[in-house]
Amino acid sequence: MSLHPLWDDLESQLDQEQREEERALAIESERLRLGRLSLRDRITAMARTTGQGGAVVRLELHGGSVVQVRPLSFGRDWLSAELRDAPAAGGQCIVPLGAISAVLPGRSQLDASLEPLPESTARLAERIGLPFVLRDLCRRRAGVSVETSDGSHHGTIDRVGRDHLDLALHEPGVPRREREVRGYRIIPFDRLVLVTFR
Repeated sequence: MSLHPLWDDLESQLDQEQREEERALAIESERLRLGRLSLRDRITAMARTTGQGGAVVRLELHGGSVVQVRPLSFGRDWLSAELRDAPAAGGQCIVPLGAISAVLPGRSQLDASLEPLPESTARLAERIGLPFVLRDLCRRRAGVSVETSDGSHHGTIDRVGRDHLDLALHEPGVPRREREVRGYRIIPFDRLVLVTFR
């Protein structure tokens, strides 16, 4: 009796078991990778998909409003984007990631959001928090519209604290002058939904 067919059978079984083990390891590795994805990672991956005029991502914000944006950059807890909705189309905005109720992707964006991102080069912008970006708007004395979970207000950011900002209220298109200011609001960051500006 020859051992050759028996040896071939054992070798085949061993190969099959090894392939199944490798497949199980690959599945577990992918499960772990997906478990580490953050919302920020997924929106970043969606923003990399190309379309006419760049990737447009639909976001549902606290309070139920939906905005279409073309993400420009991502910080630690915020994203900046170009607004694609009329009448604010062409304006820019800052969206705190905590203000996003849902992302409303198309099928291709959903698939793209699960793709591995290239290794981060730990860019400075990715470590910058929301207060820093709002302080930049404050320094520029830019007129802003601030949408909160309680309503929308227009004005100029006078100062930015650790967890809040001071907004001097005035009409859109009017520079911030003391005589034009009709009130002030101190707004906690956790109530911010969207900050738009030109």
